[in-house]
Amino acid sequence: MLFGKLFYVSPLIAVLAAISSGARAWDDSKYPDWKGQWERIGGGQFDPAKRGGRPQQPPLVPEYQAIWEKNLAEEASGGQSYNPMAHCVPTGMPRMMIVYQPMEIIITPAITYVSIAFLRERRRIYTDGRDWPKTITPSFAGYSLGRWIDQDGGGRYDTLEVETRGMTGPRLFEGSGLPLHRDNRTIVKERIHLDEKKPDVLVDEITTLDHALTRPWTVTRTYSRNRDPIWLEDVCERDNNYLFIGKDTFFLSPDGLLMPTRSGQPPPDLRNFAGTAK
Repeated sequence: MLFGKLFYVSPLIAVLAAISSGARAWDDSKYPDWKGQWERIGGGQFDPAKRGGRPQQPPLVPEYQAIWEKNLAEEASGGQSYNPMAHCVPTGMPRMMIVYQPMEIIITPAITYVSIAFLRERRRIYTDGRDWPKTITPSFAGYSLGRWIDQDGGGRYDTLEVETRGMTGPRLFEGSGLPLHRDNRTIVKERIHLDEKKPDVLVDEITTLDHALTRPWTVTRTYSRNRDPIWLEDVCERDNNYLFIGKDTFFLSPDGLLMPTRSGQPPPDLRNFAGTAK
């Protein structure tokens, strides 16, 4: 027994410990091996198969195309006021599956956990056969129901089909300001599986249904596996160097001084500080 030391136990580790000590064992061989650390393949745009910005060609309705154009213009001038992530607000679904920092997937019989280091985002995908609850408490990650499939008939589950509802906002598709509808009635459907030829590549086929879109939008994201990972902690409140004054975006230098984010940017309005300097 050790005394005089404090130990931190990850919530995910605690879950696994509780399961392993439970009365009912489960057959791990029925489920796919998705252990390890997953890092995204491709850039931070929502559809990695296309270049960022307008080449993404999202099927937006005119109202939300206009919102995106406004956000693109602000991004080009160095602003980020439209971007919840720059304010340390969780990205939510489906944006969190861009996986800005490494992802871990932990499979249990009733729930599959998806934990992403960035902004400490986490999903719980219920695979115990439950139906949708009558009411869903909205969250950025939403409420997810999943179904395991043995797609190739090999006697082991290889594909997880997921549907996610009940999201809150504000949320974007990605950092260019590509918007989701303000009504937060987004539905996200996924098919997650390993690449048939590359066992260390995970594939997520993501289809988003949203009232900002003229039709469902499907993209495919992939992630590469590190089987011997090092996990780092991300604390946005400590590491975020953006500073917002009104709707204007500034940046903090490493020594804590206020910096502009665009050429010719005027300093913030200091009228309320008149006469306070000594």
